[in-house]
Amino acid sequence: MVTIFQSPITADDLKSKAKELGADLVGIANGAAMNENPPYTEDPRVPSDITDHDADRVIVIARRLSLGTSRIPAWNNRHKFYNDELAISSLEETALELVLWLEEQGYPALIVPPTHVDPWKYDGNPKEHLSPLLSMDHAAVEAGLGTLGLNLQLLTPEYGPRVMLIAVLTSAPVIADQKMEQPLCEGPKCGRCLSACPGDVIGHWDRDWQGCDTYRNPHGFNHLTEFLGDVIDQTDVETQKKMIRSEESFDLWQSILRGAGAVIGCRRCQDVCPVGEDYETMLKDAVDEIAEDTPAKQTRLVKMINEDSEGNYLAQSRWIGIMEK
Repeated sequence: MVTIFQSPITADDLKSKAKELGADLVGIANGAAMNENPPYTEDPRVPSDITDHDADRVIVIARRLSLGTSRIPAWNNRHKFYNDELAISSLEETALELVLWLEEQGYPALIVPPTHVDPWKYDGNPKEHLSPLLSMDHAAVEAGLGTLGLNLQLLTPEYGPRVMLIAVLTSAPVIADQKMEQPLCEGPKCGRCLSACPGDVIGHWDRDWQGCDTYRNPHGFNHLTEFLGDVIDQTDVETQKKMIRSEESFDLWQSILRGAGAVIGCRRCQDVCPVGEDYETMLKDAVDEIAEDTPAKQTRLVKMINEDSEGNYLAQSRWIGIMEK
């Protein structure tokens, strides 16, 4: 690139612009550090996989979720899906405007969507969990926005896990932020995410991602393929017509129309997490009691407290933070 056409900008300039465009939180990660520390070594996904030229910095933008929807207890409430889809749409617009602004300053940039996966990784099994192009939660930790929790989701001091994330890669030579070293999560000593999980998919600094997908994307690609397969297999024409006109078909149509329930879904673990300045003031009175909790879940949490979790914790300690013994 010809540097004479580049305007000098600082990290503060960039962050101020992002917030002016609608970001609630913004941090800047060092692309080289992310390349050297992929969160999952068996399936490394790093900025340099996406571009050879403009991954020096990874700007992570967060938009908070509507707290009114967090106060609705049902994990599969359509209002929650719809409001979350609107948050993603707004976040994408913010990221696009930031990219265009950066390029006006002379720095190429591109958006990494939070919900898209690598199509070349798909092997014909719609039930298989496919990871996004970059782990936004890990990128956000690298950008200084927070630390990971027991279920490996991002926790922020301001909003806990109640944020949507998107990333922008850029060649702009701005100073990267430092990671937080002090963990925000107490692990199984709290365990509210595990207690509230309708699918019981949360492990010890781990998560059953395929099981989680059933709830995170309840009307996504897997549901669509299963439903269409059932319709095709049905030999009675009138039954086929009833299936096509069913509530299940209607849910799928609505999800395709807006993405609500297809690219987003259950976030019950986010709703009940006590981390974040918003919890005491806006959520505690509505979500403190966890209807999904069971004696069996509490037994599991006690077992976690007493067991050796070094394997899972050590693999993710860079992003969880330094836990006290």
